[in-house]
Amino acid sequence: MVAPSLLRRIGAFLILFLLYQSAEGVGARVLHNGAAAAVIMVGALLAAWPAGKWLGYKGYDAYGLDLKTGSARLVLGGLIVMAALRLAAAFAGLANGVYSLASLPVPASWAATAMAVAGAAVSTFIPSLAEDILTRGFWLKASGIRWSGPAFVAATAAIYVLNHVYRLGDGPMEWLRLFCFGIAYAAACWKWQNLWAAVGLHWGWNLTNAILDATVNLDAVAPGLTAVYSAGAHLMAAALVLLWPVSGKPGALRAQ
Repeated sequence: MVAPSLLRRIGAFLILFLLYQSAEGVGARVLHNGAAAAVIMVGALLAAWPAGKWLGYKGYDAYGLDLKTGSARLVLGGLIVMAALRLAAAFAGLANGVYSLASLPVPASWAATAMAVAGAAVSTFIPSLAEDILTRGFWLKASGIRWSGPAFVAATAAIYVLNHVYRLGDGPMEWLRLFCFGIAYAAACWKWQNLWAAVGLHWGWNLTNAILDATVNLDAVAPGLTAVYSAGAHLMAAALVLLWPVSGKPGALRAQ
């Protein structure tokens, strides 16, 4: 494959970045319309395919989203690991007074619960994947940059922080929390040399949060410490990624 020009790579990234940021910037903050924000986010995800073609790839493989044996296992493994860590952070926070249960939720029917979980799965998967493409997958392959592992993790963790343009005003603790998130997801992306494990981790955290929000009245008693628990959970995820055994040659999918 002929390497795309630097101008074309910059152009592809800017298209993806502007579409992704428009979901909140235009859909939520200008139009104040959740449906419009969701449509723009879907558009950002769909636009990644022609952008990948424009860069000389088949499409989503430009971002390490090749469908290979083991892709589903990586996503499922990431989901399970991050769901467990999110719940562990919640229980630890309850035990230490960082969170409180305002009241027990009213039991819902199995059908209502299943519908809520299914809706949460879709509504968290699309933005998680779109952001993973923008902040990790693009830089792994489409950017054409030859990284070392530590450089990739550090750089894309910083890019992940900067991509949260509407949260940068929240201050250094929020930046640190997001950077720890980025370390975990980037470590998974680099270790398996594709985006699937990072998608599983990222989606797992967001989905578990959505399910908790829908089913449990979990209030932050000490808001300043919640970032510490979230960051700690992601650093544990990064440690698990580094310790996880893999096999196969570099660049191949190495899920076990």
